[in-house]
Amino acid sequence: MIPLKTLGRMLRPGLIVAMAVMMTGCDWALFDPKGQIARDELTLLITCTVLMLLVVIPVIVMTLVFAWKYRASNTKARYEPNWSHSTAIEVVVWSIPCMIILVLAVLTWRSSHALDPYKPLESDTKPVLIEAISLDWKWLFVYPEENIAVVNELTFPVNTPLNFKITADSVMNAFFIPHLGSMIYSMAGMETKLHLIADEAGSYEGRSSHYSGAGFSKMHFMAHAVSNEEYQTWLAKVRGDAKVMDQKSFTELAAEKNHDYYPVTYYGSTEAGLFGAIMAKHMGESHHFGMKHDGKAMSHEAMGHEAMRHESMDHEAMGHEAMNHEAMGHEGHDAAAPAAAEAAGHAGHNANESTEAAPAGNGPSGE
Repeated sequence: MIPLKTLGRMLRPGLIVAMAVMMTGCDWALFDPKGQIARDELTLLITCTVLMLLVVIPVIVMTLVFAWKYRASNTKARYEPNWSHSTAIEVVVWSIPCMIILVLAVLTWRSSHALDPYKPLESDTKPVLIEAISLDWKWLFVYPEENIAVVNELTFPVNTPLNFKITADSVMNAFFIPHLGSMIYSMAGMETKLHLIADEAGSYEGRSSHYSGAGFSKMHFMAHAVSNEEYQTWLAKVRGDAKVMDQKSFTELAAEKNHDYYPVTYYGSTEAGLFGAIMAKHMGESHHFGMKHDGKAMSHEAMGHEAMRHESMDHEAMGHEAMNHEAMGHEGHDAAAPAAAEAAGHAGHNANESTEAAPAGNGPSGE
């Protein structure tokens, strides 16, 4: 019987070859950027890796060299069993990592601000606004300015900034198009933002990169970067669909917890303020956010004015109530004073009878 160690050594080269063959079919999306953000992130990744390898590679090389040079069979190697310190080695060992860490810190600080997912991209082209909503287990994309909605498909013009507003109607997910760049989470009752752009036309796979349940593996979509003419043709195609994405349609869509891939579905029109209404239902008592009673979206400015109006009304109501309490207090005091005076008058009638009250007022008798 072949020992396990010997068997492992025999199989190791075959396993390495098999893994290499299987990985040839992998899509190295992160190393094949198709947009400005993804390209900048790849440059940052390579730069940081090279800087760290400035320490890793020399250490690996020196480990192998020292092991070979100071092996037991090398009688020519210098033998110093009492050696314990070298100032030169200490300077090299500490100064080089410190300089690398300093450079990495500067790169991290600058890139964290330059690649902030909330930072809009500079472009002369008007951006496309897309509201992305994660469901179980599919993605709903609403184009509020185009008045359409699509399930599990994104289409947008090439070389055009994409402004994503992202939320969830269920558990937390993560929105990610590897070829285009940054990943960001979607959370119920919260809005996250992401800005991307595609520099090359093509179809790129998007997915949820955060496990969210039984249908997670089927929660993916295709993002198509097309020309302006193709984009307008696609918009006309979607608008030709009779389905409407409103509160009722959304409730039905969210209730269908698909475990298999949900087919691409078009909605030719949408209900205004749907994104805000989805957020509002997960925000407890914050009902002023989202849709008005007439179904239209309430702007942040309108929300601010309404909140100020409610606040001023509350203060005014409190003021009136306080005034009423004060008036009641004065009334009670004024009513109680004559009664007390009358009681005192009856009690000391004989004494008060001979006492003359001093006149009060601004007339001559009070001067």
